[in-house]
Amino acid sequence: MPGRVALVTGASSGMGRAAAAELCRRGARVMAVARREPLLAQLAEETGASYVACSLETRDGCEQAVEAARSRLGPIEIIVNNAALGTAEDGSVLDLEWDAWRRIMNLDLDVPFLLTKLAAADMKRVGWGRIIMVSSTAGQVGGPGMAAYCTAKHGLLGLMRATAADLASHGITCNAVLPGWVRTEMAE
Repeated sequence: MPGRVALVTGASSGMGRAAAAELCRRGARVMAVARREPLLAQLAEETGASYVACSLETRDGCEQAVEAARSRLGPIEIIVNNAALGTAEDGSVLDLEWDAWRRIMNLDLDVPFLLTKLAAADMKRVGWGRIIMVSSTAGQVGGPGMAAYCTAKHGLLGLMRATAADLASHGITCNAVLPGWVRTEMAE
């Protein structure tokens, strides 16, 4: 892992911050991505990570994050798709508003697809890559009041399986982690 270029989303706090810090500790060159610049600057000071503060909720934001990693660090070889909206905006199938559904589905499923697609082009050229999807135990079971979150996290597992099958012959792996409740800012 020393010298490998990693892009970590949702890196300003919680599990994303921990992943970025651990990758730095192991010698990777990390591009930390999140919206909260002061927290990213603190992470950079503590770990040596590079960072870009942007919203990944648009295609332009995703392309900005990938281009920042490429231009400052080189081809992306590792991506940790961690950014997500939790269940605070979610609800039951009966109560959930369309806009909240779309926002959760976008950040929790559409964005990992787009970032993986963009980063995989680098990985294919390099002949090596590691793609990590941060799903959830909610990606295996349903739960009340979590219609969009559960659906997106289930979808992320399907995306992981399809991506692994599509890219295996190029020296690229794709795996998912499915944490339960972790005491993070999002969980609180």
